[in-house]
Amino acid sequence: MSPAGPRRAAVAAALREAVRSGRLAPGTRLPPYRSLAVDLGVARNTVADAYAELVAEGWLTARQGSGTRVAERVAAKPQRVPRKAPGHRADAPVHNLRQGQPDARSFPRAAWAAAVRRAVTAAPHDAFAPANPQGRPELRRALAEYLARARGVSASPDQIVVCAGFAHGLRLIFGGGVLSGPLAVEPYSLPFHRGILADAGVRTIPLGLDARGAHTDPLASHPGISSRRGARAVLLTPAHQFPTGGPLHPTRRAAAVDWARGRGGVVLEDDYDGEFRYDREPVGAVQGLDPDHVVYIGSVSKSLSPAIRLGWMVLPPYLVDAMLAAKGLREAWTGVTDQLALAEFIESGQYDKHIRRMRQRYRARRNLLVATLAEHAPHIPVTGIAAGLHAVLRLPPGTEASTVKAAMWMGVALDGLAEFRHPDSPEPHRDGLVVGYAAPPEHRYRPALDALCRALPPPDG
Repeated sequence: MSPAGPRRAAVAAALREAVRSGRLAPGTRLPPYRSLAVDLGVARNTVADAYAELVAEGWLTARQGSGTRVAERVAAKPQRVPRKAPGHRADAPVHNLRQGQPDARSFPRAAWAAAVRRAVTAAPHDAFAPANPQGRPELRRALAEYLARARGVSASPDQIVVCAGFAHGLRLIFGGGVLSGPLAVEPYSLPFHRGILADAGVRTIPLGLDARGAHTDPLASHPGISSRRGARAVLLTPAHQFPTGGPLHPTRRAAAVDWARGRGGVVLEDDYDGEFRYDREPVGAVQGLDPDHVVYIGSVSKSLSPAIRLGWMVLPPYLVDAMLAAKGLREAWTGVTDQLALAEFIESGQYDKHIRRMRQRYRARRNLLVATLAEHAPHIPVTGIAAGLHAVLRLPPGTEASTVKAAMWMGVALDGLAEFRHPDSPEPHRDGLVVGYAAPPEHRYRPALDALCRALPPPDG
């Protein structure tokens, strides 16, 4: 049997099971051969033959001008829903609108493979000897140049320590004793990050939040922060507050830096979505205001792929040795090959090219989300700036939990805003949805938005 045979059989089997289980409802229009073939990485004829087989079997119907659809007479087989542990989510929702997930299909495979080949070929012999916990010098040099040019970061390669991403950096900073708590934080953030801090014994003190970002003025007067044993560090997402979506106002950026100077402390800057601003050029990093009082942390998890476990910390010089001690001599460092490849990817201009391409794609995705809501649910506003890989939809009071549940029944996976709220936040919760628009394949994005709109509460709440 030719290789196309097993692939055709696999495609047909997957579609048959999707119809049988009810994930593809009767009357659902299937994507064109070419679109599905591109998404699956198979030949167009492979998909066409699978469709033809299922039409012959009665699972699908095909009519000129109407496309290929699930046959109306095919009844979904009732599925027994297994018991799941608390907090467990369905593994394969029909529509994935969760935040924090880039478009995996757009990973630049050919350019990355070429960068790996060039980097490994040109690497010195010592690149394959026992590693340096600070990271390869080639990557640190490339990052210093790129971050200065793209994000306004002021740093020498000696101030950069390579890590596996923001969460890893957070573990090193607090779990490794580089800094200690308490820590001032924004009132909304990833629960996963709060868990890392809690595991390190760090007490977090949430600030207020409004359209201008976190309230940094109270840093100097908050009793839990300004006391002798209070916080000497504040964690902020200045470029695009996660998840509410606003930037930190210039006066509040300055206030945070002034507080750190006067306190002898630091600002931890999570440059979340810093490169993905759609309505204007990205605003430079806070680190540029005072490199001696800001720890800048970034990664490629959104810009390139979370599968490439690479991030970086730009540290004030006096914290570098403490960070290297926290990493230790036998720490599970990020792979040298990926470090060399990323350095080559940046220096060759491919990283900038990829960022520009993804900026255009995500801008179009966000614009379509806004336009769809304006047409079908004009009473649901989209808040925050035009940036990043997600948007927040403001809901009528008291409707968040029911809307998330309705979306789940529509096959839409997304998150409610309450999931990200600090339990001690001084701000009253405002109902909302956190909608990620990067992950769905192109042919499923509009159906995902249609399903989302059907789950939203009506104008009267």
